[in-house]
Amino acid sequence: MRRAPGLSVRSKLTLSYAGFLMLAGVLLLAAVWVFLLRYVPERATLIVPSGAPTNGVFPIRSSLLRVFAPRAAAVLAFLLVLGLAGGWILAGRMLAPLTQITEAARTAGRGSLSHRIRLRGRQDEFRELSDAFDSMLERLESHVAEQRRFAANASHELRTPLAISRALLDVARKDPTRDRDELVERLQAVNTRAIDLTEALLLLSRGDRGNLARESVDLSLIAEEAAEALLPLAEQRGITLDVTGGAAGTSGSAELLLRMVTNLVQNAIVHNLPTGGTVTVHTASHGDTSVLRVENTGRPLPPELVPSLTEPFRRGTDRVRTDEHAGVGLGLAIVQSIVRAHDGTLGLVPRPAGGLLVTVRLPGTPLP
Repeated sequence: MRRAPGLSVRSKLTLSYAGFLMLAGVLLLAAVWVFLLRYVPERATLIVPSGAPTNGVFPIRSSLLRVFAPRAAAVLAFLLVLGLAGGWILAGRMLAPLTQITEAARTAGRGSLSHRIRLRGRQDEFRELSDAFDSMLERLESHVAEQRRFAANASHELRTPLAISRALLDVARKDPTRDRDELVERLQAVNTRAIDLTEALLLLSRGDRGNLARESVDLSLIAEEAAEALLPLAEQRGITLDVTGGAAGTSGSAELLLRMVTNLVQNAIVHNLPTGGTVTVHTASHGDTSVLRVENTGRPLPPELVPSLTEPFRRGTDRVRTDEHAGVGLGLAIVQSIVRAHDGTLGLVPRPAGGLLVTVRLPGTPLP
């Protein structure tokens, strides 16, 4: 329902300034009346000593009122005009930053998120609002750009297995003598990859929403469960997998935190030395922070590559891996999404000797 237009804030402020000025004038005139004019007599008898001049003047209340009232009315009228004009100018200057913020909001509403207010001047409430709005636009622009890039990459990644399946079926239809077992095996591999990619996309979307059913979780138990599940993969690759540290309580989704640790440990195993590598998972509690560290050996990583590892569908091409465990490029992106959903931080640091040190810090909570 559309509301009828009302007075603008500038008009309201102008009326407020003028009204306050008029009230101050009326109070001043009332003070003159209460403390001065009321004590002037209405009638007076002038007694002049014999021989004294008689041309003196003695004021009375009625005479003063006749002289004072028109001038008081003129002063009030002047205060009204001054209040309206001055209030309009002052309100305009006071609300100028708000006008800039409104125009920036309209620009953002039209889809342009690159505009910034960058309000100058001293730090006041309008400056704080402007800075907060600029920060919001910056985060929103970054988020929208990330989502667009993710959507483009996701559509490309999902199109690939579907195109491969279609090509395999076309070949099988044109060549009935082709080995069906080989066709079924290849279709199964392609479909498995498509299913894994779809599940990863759904999990990433769930982590980005952040609406989690929280419960008390011990990261040390989560780390042991993930390590136990991935121990066969580590043994197959000749990787030594160790879990150390103590209890580290936090609040969150046990399912998502298990997936987070599983992704980190699996990445540490897959992206490692061909043989003889190590993976160390360590949990600890430091005050009100619970820490999970996953460290692995491997080839040295270029520092410029590390920040891109958490982007969706960005794979560390310099890291050692095999085709059967190439993944879908969402491992660390899912980890970062889950960490953000749990109000934590994710740190990636390349080890000088090779490999990667991943540190997850989550808000700590007492364990039952």
